[in-house]
Amino acid sequence: MRPLSTQVILGDSETELKKLSENSVDLIITSPPYADQRKNTYGGIHPDEYVDWFLPISEELLRTLKPTGTFILNIKEKVLEGERHTYVLELILALRKQGWLWTEEFVWHKKNSFPGKWPNRFRDSWERLLQFNKAKSFSMYQEAVMVPTGDWAKSRLKNLSAVDLVRDESKVGSGFGKKIANWVNRDMAYPNNVLHLATECGNKSHSAVFPEAIPEWFIKLFTKEGDTVLDPFLGSGTTSKVAKRMGRNSIGIEILEEYYEIAQKSLDEAPVQEAPLFIERFQKI
Repeated sequence: MRPLSTQVILGDSETELKKLSENSVDLIITSPPYADQRKNTYGGIHPDEYVDWFLPISEELLRTLKPTGTFILNIKEKVLEGERHTYVLELILALRKQGWLWTEEFVWHKKNSFPGKWPNRFRDSWERLLQFNKAKSFSMYQEAVMVPTGDWAKSRLKNLSAVDLVRDESKVGSGFGKKIANWVNRDMAYPNNVLHLATECGNKSHSAVFPEAIPEWFIKLFTKEGDTVLDPFLGSGTTSKVAKRMGRNSIGIEILEEYYEIAQKSLDEAPVQEAPLFIERFQKI
């Protein structure tokens, strides 16, 4: 395998992305500042202005991503004056008009979310992981993220009915169906689109660090060794660190020098091709 390239760029994403080659990136995974959050770190963007702020960046991401590539956006709504703001929904619609396909939505369930309530709501324990693509056909390696089947199979597959032996078509006309008999004697199954992961508690170098298992899972699902992963809001370097460990090239852009230096140091110390983490961290199906 060719030596890995791990670039950490200090600068503004909108400007620095213009310097990257067209159709050169296999996976974009990032968590930009949410509306009006991380004010002490990045200044904050008002939710009413968020879409206009993000679209010039996403335009460059669209140019940079390969036609076979995938863009994963970690983002969350903001509650404003007792009501959820619609900026995430507005952004999804705007990205579709820009040329992106909104292919899938994953949910990150934060297993260790701290309890809490407000007069009209409870504390969130989830965040969105939105999947966008340039084309309907893209690289995806579903077998790479399979998980142990679990104990349900021992009883559910023991005595199959006549319906279990044939394809059971969806009752809502979606075109999807299932054949239970296909899972007899299988030890591994495909996961669903809910990722049950604890928030990052040990890394205090950044105000909003997501766990390494998130980029690891999507890197497994959408890339192979030697592909290139981009994070235009790198923070303390989690995405690039995981990409290096998994044998992928990486490009990370960070606007604050403090975090740029932390990310660079983290990458210099990161090993290559360690054993994967995500199998133990995901639920059994």
